[in-house]
Amino acid sequence: GFFLLLLGGTVVPPWGRKVTRGGENTMALQRAALLLAATLPMAAGGLSKENMNDQVKAAQYAVRGPIVAKAGEIEAALASGEKMPFSKTVACNIGNPQALRQRPVSFPRQVLSLILYPEQLEDPAARAALPDDVVARAEKYMANMPNVGAYTHSQGLPGVRKEVTEFIARRDGTPVGSTDNVFLTNGASEGVRMLFQVCMRAPDTGVKDGVLVPIPQYPLYSASIGLYNGSLVPYELDEATGWSLNLNTVRKSIQDARRKGINVRAMVFINPGNPTGNCLSDVELAELCTLAHEEGFVLFADEVYQENVYGTRPFISCKKVLASMGQPWANQVELVSFHTVSKGAYGECGFRGGYFETTNIHPDVVQQIYKVASINLSPNVPGQIAMGIMVTPPQPGDESYPRFHREHQATVQSLKRRARMITDAFNTMEGVECQDCDGALYSFPKITLSRKAQEAARAAGKAPDVFYCLKMLEATGLSVVPGSGFGQADGTFHFRTTILPPENQFSRIVGLFTSFHKQFMDEYRDGGSSRSSYGGSSSYGSRPTAAVNAMSRSRL
Repeated sequence: GFFLLLLGGTVVPPWGRKVTRGGENTMALQRAALLLAATLPMAAGGLSKENMNDQVKAAQYAVRGPIVAKAGEIEAALASGEKMPFSKTVACNIGNPQALRQRPVSFPRQVLSLILYPEQLEDPAARAALPDDVVARAEKYMANMPNVGAYTHSQGLPGVRKEVTEFIARRDGTPVGSTDNVFLTNGASEGVRMLFQVCMRAPDTGVKDGVLVPIPQYPLYSASIGLYNGSLVPYELDEATGWSLNLNTVRKSIQDARRKGINVRAMVFINPGNPTGNCLSDVELAELCTLAHEEGFVLFADEVYQENVYGTRPFISCKKVLASMGQPWANQVELVSFHTVSKGAYGECGFRGGYFETTNIHPDVVQQIYKVASINLSPNVPGQIAMGIMVTPPQPGDESYPRFHREHQATVQSLKRRARMITDAFNTMEGVECQDCDGALYSFPKITLSRKAQEAARAAGKAPDVFYCLKMLEATGLSVVPGSGFGQADGTFHFRTTILPPENQFSRIVGLFTSFHKQFMDEYRDGGSSRSSYGGSSSYGSRPTAAVNAMSRSRL
Protein backbone atom coordinates (compact mmCIF):
# COMPACT_ATOMS: atom_id res chain seq x y z
CA GLY A 1 0.00 0.00 0.00
CA PHE A 2 2.80 2.45 0.76
CA PHE A 3 3.87 2.42 -2.90
CA LEU A 4 0.94 4.77 -3.49
CA LEU A 5 3.21 7.47 -2.14
CA LEU A 6 5.13 7.32 -5.42
CA LEU A 7 1.99 8.51 -7.18
CA GLY A 8 1.46 11.51 -4.88
CA GLY A 9 -1.00 12.46 -2.17
CA THR A 10 -1.05 11.53 1.49
CA VAL A 11 -0.79 7.93 2.60
CA VAL A 12 -0.19 5.99 5.79
CA PRO A 13 2.72 3.55 5.36
CA PRO A 14 2.71 0.22 7.20
CA TRP A 15 4.53 1.65 10.22
CA GLY A 16 1.68 4.12 10.87
CA ARG A 17 3.31 7.51 10.35
CA LYS A 18 1.47 9.87 8.00
CA VAL A 19 3.71 11.11 5.21
CA THR A 20 2.86 13.76 2.63
CA ARG A 21 4.54 13.81 -0.76
CA GLY A 22 7.27 16.42 -1.04
CA GLY A 23 10.48 17.17 0.79
CA GLU A 24 13.49 15.09 1.74
CA ASN A 25 11.57 12.60 3.91
CA THR A 26 9.36 11.67 0.98
CA MET A 27 12.31 11.29 -1.40
CA ALA A 28 14.05 9.04 1.09
CA LEU A 29 10.91 6.95 1.45
CA GLN A 30 10.61 6.61 -2.31
CA ARG A 31 14.16 5.32 -2.54
CA ALA A 32 13.55 2.90 0.31
CA ALA A 33 10.37 1.62 -1.32
CA LEU A 34 12.11 0.98 -4.62
CA LEU A 35 14.95 -0.85 -2.91
CA LEU A 36 12.46 -2.97 -1.01
CA ALA A 37 10.53 -3.75 -4.21
CA ALA A 38 13.71 -4.97 -5.86
CA THR A 39 14.23 -7.54 -3.09
CA LEU A 40 10.68 -8.92 -3.10
CA PRO A 41 10.04 -12.20 -4.95
CA MET A 42 7.72 -12.10 -7.96
CA ALA A 43 4.14 -12.93 -7.08
CA ALA A 44 3.10 -16.46 -7.97
CA GLY A 45 0.72 -15.12 -10.65
CA GLY A 46 3.28 -12.83 -12.30
CA LEU A 47 3.77 -12.76 -16.05
CA SER A 48 6.70 -14.75 -17.36
CA LYS A 49 7.73 -16.27 -20.68
CA GLU A 50 6.72 -19.68 -19.32
CA ASN A 51 3.13 -18.68 -18.55
CA MET A 52 2.41 -16.15 -21.31
CA ASN A 53 0.31 -16.73 -24.42
CA ASP A 54 1.72 -19.70 -26.36
CA GLN A 55 0.47 -18.32 -29.67
CA VAL A 56 2.52 -15.15 -29.17
CA LYS A 57 5.65 -17.16 -28.40
CA ALA A 58 5.14 -19.34 -31.47
CA ALA A 59 4.59 -16.43 -33.87
CA GLN A 60 7.46 -15.72 -36.27
CA TYR A 61 7.94 -12.64 -38.46
CA ALA A 62 10.99 -13.22 -40.63
CA VAL A 63 11.00 -9.74 -42.19
CA ARG A 64 12.25 -8.44 -38.84
CA GLY A 65 13.93 -11.70 -37.81
CA PRO A 66 17.46 -12.83 -36.95
CA ILE A 67 19.16 -11.18 -39.93
CA VAL A 68 17.71 -7.81 -38.91
CA ALA A 69 18.76 -8.41 -35.30
CA LYS A 70 22.31 -9.12 -36.49
CA ALA A 71 22.21 -5.98 -38.64
CA GLY A 72 21.34 -4.00 -35.51
CA GLU A 73 24.36 -5.44 -33.73
CA ILE A 74 26.56 -4.51 -36.68
CA GLU A 75 25.21 -0.96 -36.75
CA ALA A 76 26.02 -0.61 -33.05
CA ALA A 77 29.54 -1.92 -33.64
CA LEU A 78 30.06 0.52 -36.53
CA ALA A 79 28.82 3.39 -34.34
CA SER A 80 31.38 2.45 -31.69
CA GLY A 81 34.19 2.72 -34.24
CA GLU A 82 34.67 -0.92 -35.18
CA LYS A 83 36.06 -1.33 -38.70
CA MET A 84 34.16 -3.46 -41.23
CA PRO A 85 34.21 -3.86 -45.02
CA PHE A 86 31.37 -1.31 -45.23
CA SER A 87 30.35 1.88 -43.41
CA LYS A 88 26.66 1.07 -42.90
CA THR A 89 24.09 -1.63 -43.45
CA VAL A 90 21.44 -1.43 -46.17
CA ALA A 91 17.94 -2.50 -45.14
CA CYS A 92 16.88 -4.58 -48.14
CA ASN A 93 14.72 -6.72 -45.86
CA ILE A 94 11.50 -4.70 -45.79
CA GLY A 95 9.33 -2.73 -48.20
CA ASN A 96 9.84 0.61 -46.45
CA PRO A 97 10.40 2.98 -49.40
CA GLN A 98 11.15 6.23 -47.65
CA ALA A 99 13.65 4.60 -45.29
CA LEU A 100 15.66 3.98 -48.47
CA ARG A 101 15.22 7.58 -49.66
CA GLN A 102 12.20 7.31 -51.93
CA ARG A 103 11.05 10.91 -52.29
CA PRO A 104 7.56 11.60 -50.92
CA VAL A 105 4.96 12.84 -53.38
CA SER A 106 4.47 16.56 -52.64
CA PHE A 107 0.68 16.88 -52.89
CA PRO A 108 -0.25 14.66 -49.91
CA ARG A 109 2.41 16.28 -47.73
CA GLN A 110 1.22 19.79 -48.64
CA VAL A 111 -2.41 19.00 -47.85
CA LEU A 112 -1.53 17.27 -44.59
CA SER A 113 0.70 20.15 -43.52
CA LEU A 114 -2.30 22.50 -43.64
CA ILE A 115 -4.53 20.06 -41.80
CA LEU A 116 -1.94 19.47 -39.08
CA TYR A 117 -1.19 23.20 -38.74
CA PRO A 118 -4.29 25.08 -40.00
CA GLU A 119 -2.93 28.40 -38.73
CA GLN A 120 -1.06 28.53 -42.04
CA LEU A 121 -4.38 29.22 -43.73
CA GLU A 122 -4.70 32.42 -41.72
CA ASP A 123 -1.40 33.72 -43.10
CA PRO A 124 -1.98 35.27 -46.56
CA ALA A 125 1.65 34.76 -47.59
CA ALA A 126 1.67 31.07 -46.56
CA ARG A 127 -1.67 30.50 -48.25
CA ALA A 128 -0.53 32.19 -51.47
CA ALA A 129 2.63 30.06 -51.56
CA LEU A 130 0.61 26.87 -52.01
CA PRO A 131 -1.36 25.72 -55.07
CA ASP A 132 -5.07 26.51 -54.92
CA ASP A 133 -6.08 22.84 -55.15
CA VAL A 134 -3.92 22.03 -52.11
CA VAL A 135 -5.73 24.68 -50.06
CA ALA A 136 -9.14 23.58 -51.38
CA ARG A 137 -8.48 19.92 -50.55
CA ALA A 138 -7.29 20.72 -47.02
CA GLU A 139 -10.32 22.93 -46.36
CA LYS A 140 -12.63 20.24 -47.69
CA TYR A 141 -11.28 17.63 -45.28
CA MET A 142 -11.25 20.03 -42.33
CA ALA A 143 -14.89 21.02 -42.98
CA ASN A 144 -15.91 17.36 -42.64
CA MET A 145 -14.20 16.45 -39.37
CA PRO A 146 -14.06 18.04 -35.91
CA ASN A 147 -10.26 18.20 -35.73
CA VAL A 148 -7.28 16.15 -36.89
CA GLY A 149 -6.58 15.39 -33.23
CA ALA A 150 -10.05 13.97 -32.53
CA TYR A 151 -11.39 10.44 -32.86
CA THR A 152 -13.44 9.75 -35.97
CA HIS A 153 -16.12 7.21 -36.79
CA SER A 154 -14.72 3.75 -36.02
CA GLN A 155 -14.86 2.81 -39.71
CA GLY A 156 -13.12 6.06 -40.64
CA LEU A 157 -14.21 9.43 -41.95
CA PRO A 158 -17.38 9.05 -44.07
CA GLY A 159 -16.01 11.44 -46.71
CA VAL A 160 -12.82 9.42 -47.14
CA ARG A 161 -14.76 6.17 -47.31
CA LYS A 162 -16.87 7.71 -50.07
CA GLU A 163 -13.66 8.60 -51.92
CA VAL A 164 -12.54 4.97 -51.61
CA THR A 165 -15.81 3.63 -53.06
CA GLU A 166 -15.55 6.06 -55.99
CA PHE A 167 -11.91 5.08 -56.60
CA ILE A 168 -12.85 1.39 -56.75
CA ALA A 169 -15.72 2.15 -59.15
CA ARG A 170 -13.39 4.11 -61.49
CA ARG A 171 -10.69 1.46 -61.34
CA ASP A 172 -13.00 -1.49 -62.03
CA GLY A 173 -15.75 0.08 -64.14
CA THR A 174 -18.35 -1.01 -61.60
CA PRO A 175 -21.14 0.87 -59.78
CA VAL A 176 -20.14 2.88 -56.71
CA GLY A 177 -20.45 0.67 -53.64
CA SER A 178 -21.73 1.39 -50.15
CA THR A 179 -19.49 3.20 -47.67
CA ASP A 180 -20.87 0.78 -45.05
CA ASN A 181 -18.63 -1.90 -46.59
CA VAL A 182 -15.42 0.14 -46.36
CA PHE A 183 -13.26 0.16 -43.23
CA LEU A 184 -10.30 2.52 -42.96
CA THR A 185 -7.48 0.95 -40.95
CA ASN A 186 -4.03 1.63 -39.56
CA GLY A 187 -2.33 0.07 -42.57
CA ALA A 188 -3.59 -2.99 -44.41
CA SER A 189 -2.04 -5.32 -41.80
CA GLU A 190 -4.48 -4.20 -39.13
CA GLY A 191 -7.38 -5.03 -41.45
CA VAL A 192 -5.99 -8.51 -42.09
CA ARG A 193 -5.69 -9.21 -38.38
CA MET A 194 -9.18 -7.87 -37.77
CA LEU A 195 -10.68 -10.23 -40.36
CA PHE A 196 -8.72 -13.22 -39.05
CA GLN A 197 -10.01 -12.45 -35.57
CA VAL A 198 -13.57 -12.48 -36.90
CA CYS A 199 -13.11 -15.68 -38.94
CA MET A 200 -11.24 -17.92 -36.50
CA ARG A 201 -13.35 -19.70 -33.93
CA ALA A 202 -12.00 -20.53 -30.49
CA PRO A 203 -10.51 -24.01 -29.97
CA ASP A 204 -13.07 -24.83 -27.27
CA THR A 205 -15.80 -24.81 -29.95
CA GLY A 206 -14.42 -28.12 -31.16
CA VAL A 207 -13.76 -26.67 -34.63
CA LYS A 208 -10.31 -26.30 -36.14
CA ASP A 209 -10.34 -23.42 -38.63
CA GLY A 210 -7.70 -22.85 -41.29
CA VAL A 211 -6.75 -20.38 -44.01
CA LEU A 212 -5.26 -21.17 -47.42
CA VAL A 213 -2.06 -19.15 -47.85
CA PRO A 214 0.29 -19.09 -50.86
CA ILE A 215 3.82 -20.42 -50.46
CA PRO A 216 5.95 -18.35 -50.62
CA GLN A 217 3.87 -16.03 -48.44
CA TYR A 218 4.15 -12.76 -46.57
CA PRO A 219 4.83 -13.72 -42.91
CA LEU A 220 2.02 -11.46 -41.67
CA TYR A 221 -0.33 -14.28 -42.60
CA SER A 222 1.36 -17.20 -40.86
CA ALA A 223 1.98 -15.12 -37.73
CA SER A 224 -1.57 -13.73 -37.56
CA ILE A 225 -3.28 -17.05 -38.24
CA GLY A 226 -1.34 -18.59 -35.36
CA LEU A 227 -2.14 -15.70 -33.02
CA TYR A 228 -5.85 -16.32 -33.55
CA ASN A 229 -5.66 -20.10 -33.03
CA GLY A 230 -6.02 -20.93 -36.71
CA SER A 231 -4.15 -23.35 -38.94
CA LEU A 232 -2.16 -22.30 -41.99
CA VAL A 233 -3.11 -24.38 -45.03
CA PRO A 234 -0.30 -23.89 -47.57
CA TYR A 235 -0.64 -24.03 -51.34
CA GLU A 236 2.55 -23.75 -53.37
CA LEU A 237 2.94 -21.42 -56.34
CA ASP A 238 4.75 -22.85 -59.37
CA GLU A 239 8.16 -21.17 -59.61
CA ALA A 240 9.04 -22.81 -62.94
CA THR A 241 6.15 -21.01 -64.66
CA GLY A 242 6.72 -17.58 -63.12
CA TRP A 243 5.11 -18.33 -59.74
CA SER A 244 1.78 -19.13 -61.36
CA LEU A 245 -1.21 -20.45 -59.45
CA ASN A 246 -2.24 -24.05 -60.12
CA LEU A 247 -5.82 -24.80 -59.09
CA ASN A 248 -5.12 -28.53 -58.74
CA THR A 249 -2.47 -27.71 -56.14
CA VAL A 250 -5.00 -25.62 -54.23
CA ARG A 251 -7.59 -28.40 -54.33
CA LYS A 252 -5.06 -30.89 -53.03
CA SER A 253 -4.24 -28.55 -50.13
CA ILE A 254 -7.93 -28.33 -49.26
CA GLN A 255 -8.24 -32.13 -49.29
CA ASP A 256 -5.13 -32.54 -47.14
CA ALA A 257 -6.51 -30.02 -44.64
CA ARG A 258 -9.83 -31.83 -44.38
CA ARG A 259 -8.06 -35.12 -43.69
CA LYS A 260 -6.45 -33.36 -40.73
CA GLY A 261 -9.81 -32.14 -39.50
CA ILE A 262 -9.21 -28.53 -40.59
CA ASN A 263 -12.15 -26.47 -41.80
CA VAL A 264 -10.97 -24.03 -44.50
CA ARG A 265 -12.60 -20.67 -43.79
CA ALA A 266 -10.72 -18.38 -46.17
CA MET A 267 -8.10 -18.18 -48.90
CA VAL A 268 -5.41 -15.49 -49.11
CA PHE A 269 -3.85 -14.48 -52.41
CA ILE A 270 -1.34 -11.67 -52.91
CA ASN A 271 -1.61 -9.79 -56.19
CA PRO A 272 0.94 -8.56 -57.19
CA GLY A 273 2.87 -11.16 -55.25
CA ASN A 274 5.02 -10.71 -52.17
CA PRO A 275 7.74 -11.98 -52.25
CA THR A 276 7.34 -13.45 -55.73
CA GLY A 277 6.46 -10.37 -57.83
CA ASN A 278 3.94 -12.26 -59.98
CA CYS A 279 0.68 -10.72 -61.27
CA LEU A 280 -2.41 -12.93 -61.47
CA SER A 281 -4.31 -13.05 -64.74
CA ASP A 282 -8.05 -12.57 -65.07
CA VAL A 283 -8.35 -16.29 -65.81
CA GLU A 284 -6.55 -17.22 -62.58
CA LEU A 285 -8.72 -14.79 -60.59
CA ALA A 286 -11.91 -16.21 -62.12
CA GLU A 287 -10.77 -19.71 -61.19
CA LEU A 288 -10.24 -18.58 -57.61
CA CYS A 289 -13.72 -17.07 -57.49
CA THR A 290 -15.23 -20.28 -58.86
CA LEU A 291 -13.35 -22.39 -56.33
CA ALA A 292 -14.41 -20.12 -53.44
CA HIS A 293 -18.02 -20.47 -54.54
CA GLU A 294 -17.76 -24.25 -54.77
CA GLU A 295 -16.01 -24.65 -51.42
CA GLY A 296 -17.82 -21.90 -49.51
CA PHE A 297 -14.87 -19.92 -48.19
CA VAL A 298 -14.02 -16.20 -48.18
CA LEU A 299 -11.38 -14.73 -50.51
CA PHE A 300 -8.87 -12.32 -48.98
CA ALA A 301 -7.36 -10.24 -51.80
CA ASP A 302 -4.09 -8.61 -50.71
CA GLU A 303 -3.82 -5.95 -53.42
CA VAL A 304 -1.51 -3.48 -51.70
CA TYR A 305 1.02 -3.48 -54.57
CA GLN A 306 -1.52 -2.74 -57.30
CA GLU A 307 0.33 0.46 -58.30
CA ASN A 308 3.69 -1.35 -58.46
CA VAL A 309 3.43 -3.06 -61.86
CA TYR A 310 6.41 -3.22 -64.22
CA GLY A 311 5.75 -5.89 -66.84
CA THR A 312 3.24 -6.26 -69.65
CA ARG A 313 0.78 -8.13 -67.43
CA PRO A 314 -1.45 -5.51 -65.77
CA PHE A 315 -2.93 -5.55 -62.29
CA ILE A 316 -6.57 -6.64 -62.33
CA SER A 317 -8.60 -6.49 -59.15
CA CYS A 318 -10.48 -9.55 -57.98
CA LYS A 319 -13.61 -7.45 -57.52
CA LYS A 320 -13.55 -6.46 -61.19
CA VAL A 321 -13.24 -10.07 -62.32
CA LEU A 322 -15.95 -11.19 -59.91
CA ALA A 323 -18.35 -8.51 -61.18
CA SER A 324 -17.74 -9.67 -64.76
CA MET A 325 -18.59 -13.30 -64.01
CA GLY A 326 -22.33 -12.77 -63.68
CA GLN A 327 -24.63 -14.91 -61.58
CA PRO A 328 -24.39 -16.71 -59.24
CA TRP A 329 -20.75 -15.77 -58.54
CA ALA A 330 -21.05 -11.96 -58.68
CA ASN A 331 -23.61 -11.90 -55.86
CA GLN A 332 -22.48 -14.89 -53.82
CA VAL A 333 -18.67 -15.12 -53.67
CA GLU A 334 -17.50 -13.53 -50.42
CA LEU A 335 -14.52 -11.24 -50.91
CA VAL A 336 -12.49 -8.85 -48.77
CA SER A 337 -9.99 -6.60 -50.60
CA PHE A 338 -7.09 -4.77 -48.91
CA HIS A 339 -5.12 -1.68 -49.95
CA THR A 340 -2.65 0.76 -48.35
CA VAL A 341 -0.80 4.08 -48.74
CA SER A 342 2.44 2.34 -47.75
CA LYS A 343 3.35 1.07 -51.23
CA GLY A 344 3.03 2.34 -54.80
CA ALA A 345 4.53 5.72 -55.69
CA TYR A 346 3.52 7.14 -52.31
CA GLY A 347 5.41 4.79 -49.99
CA GLU A 348 3.92 6.47 -46.93
CA CYS A 349 4.48 3.57 -44.50
CA GLY A 350 4.74 5.86 -41.49
CA PHE A 351 1.23 7.26 -41.90
CA ARG A 352 -0.25 3.76 -41.46
CA GLY A 353 -3.16 4.35 -43.80
CA GLY A 354 -5.14 1.46 -45.24
CA TYR A 355 -8.58 0.16 -46.05
CA PHE A 356 -10.48 -3.01 -46.72
CA GLU A 357 -13.76 -3.41 -48.58
CA THR A 358 -16.18 -6.27 -48.03
CA THR A 359 -18.11 -7.73 -50.98
CA ASN A 360 -21.05 -10.12 -50.48
CA ILE A 361 -20.31 -10.39 -46.75
CA HIS A 362 -23.54 -10.76 -44.76
CA PRO A 363 -24.64 -7.49 -43.07
CA ASP A 364 -24.75 -9.23 -39.69
CA VAL A 365 -21.07 -10.15 -40.09
CA VAL A 366 -20.21 -6.60 -41.20
CA GLN A 367 -21.80 -5.37 -37.97
CA GLN A 368 -19.59 -7.71 -35.97
CA ILE A 369 -16.53 -6.43 -37.86
CA TYR A 370 -17.64 -2.92 -36.95
CA LYS A 371 -17.80 -3.95 -33.31
CA VAL A 372 -14.18 -5.11 -33.47
CA ALA A 373 -13.20 -1.85 -35.17
CA SER A 374 -14.99 0.18 -32.50
CA ILE A 375 -12.89 -1.44 -29.78
CA ASN A 376 -9.93 0.37 -31.37
CA LEU A 377 -11.99 3.61 -31.29
CA SER A 378 -10.81 4.89 -34.69
CA PRO A 379 -7.96 4.66 -37.19
CA ASN A 380 -5.38 7.44 -37.03
CA VAL A 381 -6.61 10.55 -38.81
CA PRO A 382 -3.49 11.56 -40.83
CA GLY A 383 -3.45 8.03 -42.26
CA GLN A 384 -7.10 8.36 -43.25
CA ILE A 385 -6.41 11.66 -45.00
CA ALA A 386 -3.41 10.16 -46.78
CA MET A 387 -5.65 7.36 -48.05
CA GLY A 388 -8.26 9.84 -49.26
CA ILE A 389 -5.58 11.75 -51.18
CA MET A 390 -4.13 8.58 -52.67
CA VAL A 391 -7.46 7.47 -54.13
CA THR A 392 -8.34 11.00 -55.36
CA PRO A 393 -5.06 12.45 -56.68
CA PRO A 394 -4.79 15.69 -58.68
CA GLN A 395 -6.32 15.47 -62.15
CA PRO A 396 -5.36 17.11 -65.47
CA GLY A 397 -6.26 20.79 -65.24
CA ASP A 398 -5.56 21.00 -61.49
CA GLU A 399 -2.75 23.33 -60.53
CA SER A 400 -0.84 20.54 -58.76
CA TYR A 401 -1.24 17.98 -61.52
CA PRO A 402 1.97 18.61 -63.54
CA ARG A 403 4.19 18.27 -60.46
CA PHE A 404 2.20 15.33 -59.13
CA HIS A 405 2.35 13.47 -62.44
CA ARG A 406 6.09 14.12 -62.80
CA GLU A 407 6.88 12.89 -59.29
CA HIS A 408 4.57 9.88 -59.52
CA GLN A 409 5.90 8.68 -62.87
CA ALA A 410 9.53 9.27 -61.88
CA THR A 411 9.15 6.87 -58.95
CA VAL A 412 7.22 4.17 -60.83
CA GLN A 413 9.57 4.22 -63.83
CA SER A 414 12.65 4.14 -61.61
CA LEU A 415 11.29 1.10 -59.76
CA LYS A 416 10.64 -0.58 -63.11
CA ARG A 417 14.26 -0.02 -64.18
CA ARG A 418 15.58 -1.33 -60.86
CA ALA A 419 13.37 -4.43 -61.08
CA ARG A 420 14.80 -5.21 -64.52
CA MET A 421 18.38 -4.52 -63.46
CA ILE A 422 18.38 -6.81 -60.44
CA THR A 423 16.57 -9.65 -62.20
CA ASP A 424 19.07 -9.61 -65.04
CA ALA A 425 21.98 -9.54 -62.58
CA PHE A 426 20.72 -12.50 -60.57
CA ASN A 427 20.24 -14.53 -63.75
CA THR A 428 23.92 -14.11 -64.66
CA MET A 429 25.11 -15.48 -61.31
CA GLU A 430 26.31 -19.04 -60.84
CA GLY A 431 23.60 -21.36 -59.55
CA VAL A 432 20.97 -18.60 -59.35
CA GLU A 433 17.61 -18.43 -61.09
CA CYS A 434 15.29 -15.45 -60.70
CA GLN A 435 11.81 -15.09 -62.13
CA ASP A 436 10.77 -11.73 -63.52
CA CYS A 437 9.56 -9.11 -61.07
CA ASP A 438 6.27 -8.15 -62.73
CA GLY A 439 5.10 -6.21 -59.70
CA ALA A 440 5.52 -5.34 -56.01
CA LEU A 441 8.86 -4.25 -54.52
CA TYR A 442 10.94 -7.42 -54.31
CA SER A 443 13.09 -9.94 -56.08
CA PHE A 444 13.09 -13.56 -54.88
CA PRO A 445 15.97 -15.48 -56.48
CA LYS A 446 16.54 -19.22 -56.02
CA ILE A 447 20.09 -20.12 -55.04
CA THR A 448 21.78 -23.49 -55.44
CA LEU A 449 24.01 -24.19 -52.43
CA SER A 450 26.79 -26.77 -52.44
CA ARG A 451 26.99 -29.70 -50.03
CA LYS A 452 29.92 -27.96 -48.36
CA ALA A 453 27.85 -24.81 -47.77
CA GLN A 454 24.94 -26.83 -46.37
CA GLU A 455 27.26 -28.74 -44.06
CA ALA A 456 28.82 -25.48 -42.84
CA ALA A 457 25.32 -24.15 -42.17
CA ARG A 458 24.40 -27.24 -40.12
CA ALA A 459 27.65 -26.95 -38.16
CA ALA A 460 26.73 -23.33 -37.35
CA GLY A 461 23.23 -24.37 -36.29
CA LYS A 462 21.62 -22.42 -39.12
CA ALA A 463 19.32 -23.23 -42.02
CA PRO A 464 21.33 -23.04 -45.26
CA ASP A 465 19.54 -19.95 -46.59
CA VAL A 466 19.89 -18.20 -43.21
CA PHE A 467 23.60 -19.04 -43.22
CA TYR A 468 23.98 -17.59 -46.72
CA CYS A 469 22.14 -14.38 -45.78
CA LEU A 470 24.17 -13.91 -42.59
CA LYS A 471 27.40 -14.32 -44.55
CA MET A 472 26.13 -11.74 -47.05
CA LEU A 473 25.31 -9.29 -44.26
CA GLU A 474 28.72 -9.70 -42.63
CA ALA A 475 30.56 -9.25 -45.94
CA THR A 476 28.53 -6.46 -47.56
CA GLY A 477 26.13 -4.90 -45.05
CA LEU A 478 23.15 -5.97 -47.18
CA SER A 479 20.27 -7.13 -44.96
CA VAL A 480 17.93 -9.50 -46.83
CA VAL A 481 15.38 -12.11 -45.74
CA PRO A 482 15.98 -15.88 -46.08
CA GLY A 483 13.44 -17.70 -48.20
CA SER A 484 12.60 -20.02 -45.32
CA GLY A 485 10.90 -17.04 -43.66
CA PHE A 486 8.32 -17.02 -46.47
CA GLY A 487 8.11 -20.75 -47.13
CA GLN A 488 9.69 -22.49 -50.10
CA ALA A 489 9.52 -25.86 -51.84
CA ASP A 490 11.47 -28.62 -50.10
CA GLY A 491 15.09 -28.74 -51.18
CA THR A 492 15.15 -25.18 -52.55
CA PHE A 493 16.75 -22.05 -51.12
CA HIS A 494 15.88 -18.42 -51.79
CA PHE A 495 16.21 -14.97 -50.36
CA ARG A 496 14.11 -11.84 -50.73
CA THR A 497 15.55 -8.40 -51.37
CA THR A 498 13.74 -5.16 -52.03
CA ILE A 499 14.36 -3.13 -55.19
CA LEU A 500 14.20 0.06 -53.09
CA PRO A 501 17.82 1.29 -52.69
CA PRO A 502 18.13 4.59 -54.59
CA GLU A 503 18.66 4.26 -58.32
CA ASN A 504 21.87 6.30 -58.23
CA GLN A 505 23.29 3.68 -55.84
CA PHE A 506 21.63 0.63 -57.33
CA SER A 507 24.49 -0.46 -59.58
CA ARG A 508 26.76 -0.54 -56.54
CA ILE A 509 24.17 -2.59 -54.58
CA VAL A 510 23.84 -5.06 -57.46
CA GLY A 511 27.63 -5.28 -57.59
CA LEU A 512 27.71 -6.18 -53.90
CA PHE A 513 25.26 -9.03 -54.52
CA THR A 514 27.27 -10.41 -57.42
CA SER A 515 30.72 -10.07 -55.83
CA PHE A 516 29.58 -11.64 -52.55
CA HIS A 517 27.90 -14.53 -54.32
CA LYS A 518 31.02 -15.31 -56.34
CA GLN A 519 33.19 -15.28 -53.21
CA PHE A 520 30.69 -17.45 -51.32
CA MET A 521 30.50 -20.00 -54.12
CA ASP A 522 34.28 -20.16 -54.37
CA GLU A 523 34.72 -20.54 -50.62
CA TYR A 524 32.16 -23.33 -50.31
CA ARG A 525 32.80 -25.10 -53.59
CA ASP A 526 32.72 -28.87 -53.17
CA GLY A 527 36.26 -30.25 -53.22
CA GLY A 528 37.88 -30.53 -56.62
CA SER A 529 34.72 -29.63 -58.48
CA SER A 530 34.21 -27.10 -61.18
CA ARG A 531 31.58 -24.43 -61.54
CA SER A 532 29.11 -27.05 -62.77
CA SER A 533 29.11 -28.75 -59.37
CA TYR A 534 26.96 -25.90 -58.01
CA GLY A 535 23.98 -27.14 -59.88
CA GLY A 536 25.69 -27.89 -63.21
CA SER A 537 23.16 -28.77 -65.81
CA SER A 538 20.33 -28.62 -63.29
CA SER A 539 21.14 -25.07 -62.21
CA TYR A 540 22.01 -23.71 -65.63
CA GLY A 541 19.52 -25.91 -67.36
CA SER A 542 16.77 -24.33 -65.30
CA ARG A 543 17.91 -20.79 -65.99
CA PRO A 544 16.34 -20.60 -69.47
CA THR A 545 12.98 -21.23 -67.77
CA ALA A 546 13.09 -17.69 -66.40
CA ALA A 547 14.18 -16.36 -69.77
CA VAL A 548 11.45 -18.26 -71.61
CA ASN A 549 8.85 -16.98 -69.14
CA ALA A 550 10.09 -13.45 -69.75
CA MET A 551 9.92 -13.81 -73.55
CA SER A 552 6.50 -15.42 -73.43
CA ARG A 553 5.19 -12.35 -71.63
CA SER A 554 6.84 -10.04 -74.19
CA ARG A 555 8.53 -8.10 -71.46
CA LEU A 556 9.75 -4.67 -72.54
